[in-house]
Amino acid sequence: MTAPRLHIEVDGAGPTIVFAHGFGGSARNFRAQARGLKARFRIVRFDARGHARSDAPDAAAAYRPEAFVDDVARVLDAVGATTAVIGGLSMGAGIALRFALAYPQRTRALVLAAFPAGAAAAGSLGASARAFADAIDEVGLEAAGARFVWGPDSGLDSPAAALIRQGFLEHSPRALAHTLREVIAVQPSIVDIGDAVRAIACPALVVVGDRDRLSQAPSALLAHTLPRARLVTIADAGHLVNVAQPAAFNAAVADFVGALPEMPPLRAGR
Repeated sequence: MTAPRLHIEVDGAGPTIVFAHGFGGSARNFRAQARGLKARFRIVRFDARGHARSDAPDAAAAYRPEAFVDDVARVLDAVGATTAVIGGLSMGAGIALRFALAYPQRTRALVLAAFPAGAAAAGSLGASARAFADAIDEVGLEAAGARFVWGPDSGLDSPAAALIRQGFLEHSPRALAHTLREVIAVQPSIVDIGDAVRAIACPALVVVGDRDRLSQAPSALLAHTLPRARLVTIADAGHLVNVAQPAAFNAAVADFVGALPEMPPLRAGR
């Protein structure tokens, strides 16, 4: 199976930090991090497979978690980085953690924001994800998104709903349905993978907004389970913590990455 082309953006110079966006997002979600951190760090952002400007394979198997994990390795190869700080938000944080398990030698540290709850938690997120995927197949992304994401029951104000709708409609509906079934609906809880998480040796920063009801408990448990983790809770922020409070988020990342032990500027292939 040919690997899909990924849209990648690089800003700045210095230690490399990779940011993986959440479900339905894109590299644009980390624009504020690129602007605010590029003076000290090399910020790498990319659109996940099936999202925005990256290719969207047809087969459901192309959206299994290991495919997203291997894409992070391909991003590192594309920018010439042997190792990097691997970061992500929500689904992207789940992929970043999986990357650390699969590629420990390439993971200098982790930045895990708004870590997702397990699929069996919070009123069965797995069932909701599968229902959303079924609705995309049956009535299309516009109608399904209005029902599950940005409609009148979402609690979003009109500008926020319009912005989220615009972002979602940029993606392949088929790819979103596959991602819901293959990644979101099977997200393991920290309890389920606790032994593996406790074996992760690299430092980790876990970030969550104080208004993020879905991610507060899993983020706290993740920070407790990781052997070298620090938990930062950011005030006046919900699930999109890096977007809601970019200055506070960037400061937490800069302090964390800036305190990591120095590493030689190794390049891929050397």
